[in-house]
Amino acid sequence: MLEQKQAEPGFWSNAEAARVAVQEVKQLKGWVTPYESLRQRLQAARELAELVAHEPDEAMSAELENESAQLAQAVEAFELQAMLQGPEDEKDALLTIHPGAGGTESQDWAEMLMRMYVRWAERHGFEVSVLDLLPGEEAGIKSVSIEIKGQYAYGYLKAEKGVHRLVRISPYDSQARRHTSFASVFVYPEVDDTIEIDLREEDIRMDVFRASGAGGQHVNKTSSAVRLTHIPTGIVVSCQQERSQSKNKATAYKMLRAALYQRKLEEQEAARAALEATKTDNSWGNQIRSYVFQPYTMVNDHRTELKVSDVQRVMDGDLDEFIQAYLKRFGSKAA
Repeated sequence: MLEQKQAEPGFWSNAEAARVAVQEVKQLKGWVTPYESLRQRLQAARELAELVAHEPDEAMSAELENESAQLAQAVEAFELQAMLQGPEDEKDALLTIHPGAGGTESQDWAEMLMRMYVRWAERHGFEVSVLDLLPGEEAGIKSVSIEIKGQYAYGYLKAEKGVHRLVRISPYDSQARRHTSFASVFVYPEVDDTIEIDLREEDIRMDVFRASGAGGQHVNKTSSAVRLTHIPTGIVVSCQQERSQSKNKATAYKMLRAALYQRKLEEQEAARAALEATKTDNSWGNQIRSYVFQPYTMVNDHRTELKVSDVQRVMDGDLDEFIQAYLKRFGSKAA
């Protein structure tokens, strides 16, 4: 399909349209390719199962069992991808971590969470960049911002928004007492800073009129001034500084484009502010997940009630169980 589009005359003359088309094809392939792979593997597994049923063979039976287990995981992964249908889910993610009250203990916990997410991203082949990091005075970190690039990075990581609670024997307590620490994790979809402003002629009404004020006899007696009204938004701009109507029109279009650009920036900022408003306090009662190291080991997600006893495996970045449980439970409502 992309090859056909590329062969069309003028396809590459509009760089932005070509980029959108290539991105659309890439997204479609992200669905078609794994689906076709699963379909072919399932067909092959059926044929192998029929062969084993008619001619029992220990080696082939073991191969069938192994392939069945792998297929089950692949189908689950494909089903999980189908849940990521939000408008921002495919985007890269910006993840921030802030320790709660508690000084060094909470700052150390924030650094442990940073390591956990970096390990998770590396497991998935995502690109990780630390954009900003403020170290703690003694240990740990006061804050960190991480960029995680990869398909559906935000869709997966949005499951991690919230307060994370740690219970352990503190290595910073000389009396070896058990401490509880909190840290907040927040995830943003990465927004492309390049905002495209599409000015369609049918959305713009142009009025011409005689310029007023200083400018001489020519300016006052000809309809050289231009007023543009952007019908969808109601934005109005006008220009009458030049004697030439065409120059005033060109300037008015620049003004309108700038006004629409500012409007887009304000909309993006409002969206970011709405995301910020969903943050919760780093305190008791707000945690989404608890990580208990003492007196037993357990990671407990309070939203899905999923519990995993191998806390070290989770801290090494094995978060998929929790992400899957969250998406399965909340589906398209997950945010």
